[in-house]
Amino acid sequence: MPKPKALLLTEIFPPQVGGSGRWFWEIYRRCERDRVVIVAGEHSDQQAFDAQHDLSIVRLPLAMSEWGIRSRGGVRGYWRTYRAVARLVREQRIEQLHCGRCLPEGVVALALKWTRRVPFVCFVHGEDIGGALTSREHTMLARNVLHGARRCVANSENTARMLRDAWQLPTERVVVVHPGADTSYFRPAPRDDSVRDRLGWRDRTVILTVGRLQRRKGHDMMIRALPAVRDAIDNVLYAIVGAGDERDYLARLAAETGVVDQVQFFADARDEALLVCYQQCDLFALPNREINGDIEGFGMVLVEAQACGKPVIAGMSGGTAETLVSGETGEIVACDAPDQLSATVVRLLLDPARRQAMGQAARRWAAEHFDWDIAAARAHQALWGADT
Repeated sequence: MPKPKALLLTEIFPPQVGGSGRWFWEIYRRCERDRVVIVAGEHSDQQAFDAQHDLSIVRLPLAMSEWGIRSRGGVRGYWRTYRAVARLVREQRIEQLHCGRCLPEGVVALALKWTRRVPFVCFVHGEDIGGALTSREHTMLARNVLHGARRCVANSENTARMLRDAWQLPTERVVVVHPGADTSYFRPAPRDDSVRDRLGWRDRTVILTVGRLQRRKGHDMMIRALPAVRDAIDNVLYAIVGAGDERDYLARLAAETGVVDQVQFFADARDEALLVCYQQCDLFALPNREINGDIEGFGMVLVEAQACGKPVIAGMSGGTAETLVSGETGEIVACDAPDQLSATVVRLLLDPARRQAMGQAARRWAAEHFDWDIAAARAHQALWGADT
């Protein structure tokens, strides 16, 4: 029996860089082409990207500055998107909606369930429902969406616990599907001095963080930890790959902390740039923490780094602990202050034999548990499988 024809509604989709967009791309490019339509947000590079694949994609202006319904801007944004998606639902004979987030995409999906009787499944990432709790209006909207969904696909056990505990969703309506990594692409490589020269790393000991420059990612805490690391490790460098609103703040913090020469910024987060950074670094760190309800839902970069044979350090907040085996492929550290972080970094950097063993274990762990073929198959079952 064929799967119900589905429409994925998501503002975040390649070529826009981001973990959730990559997750959707890997799931839906493995679907039967006649069973899926994707409605994705606009991007300046969309034409070149969409020419490279055969997915059915409709690009719409999905970005909204206001997600509430008490403002004219919010109502106009929802109404514009609702009309466009409702037309596609009718024309494409869509039988099921998949929404990329509870807000704002889920509000449109809920409206279509009410008006067109089309059921929907909602992806939940952790930071989205955590952020919704900071606004009474957003909490009301998100609660209606989550309870109106046929099923919620959580990106981690931590997100699933939030759905059950904070949002009172029944256990049978929540399914966990971890994102993954392309472990045939992200794979170990030997040290390459020519590549390290090009990166500006050559003989330096490199700690790497990859991710959008947001406070919850913990770049600032790693910078605060650097003086203690520098005292113990000669010629250490902290390389940051990613763009975002925190760039100027992080540069100022590096100057204030006296570690400007130990911090390097890269804005290029394309796969080809990430690959060599993962492969050539000495240690990967995502020192994430919760900031006013904003959490790291999973942390795909931790899986990619492990796939490249690197030991990783992650914060205790959110779902990052689920990406690794603590003590075997990486370490979980409290990252609300720099002391424990710096101590863990120093301990690993001073023990190359342990780093090598952890890196080998990390590669096996990532390949066996998080390859995209495995992750996408689980997602397809969650999205189209029978209700329990």
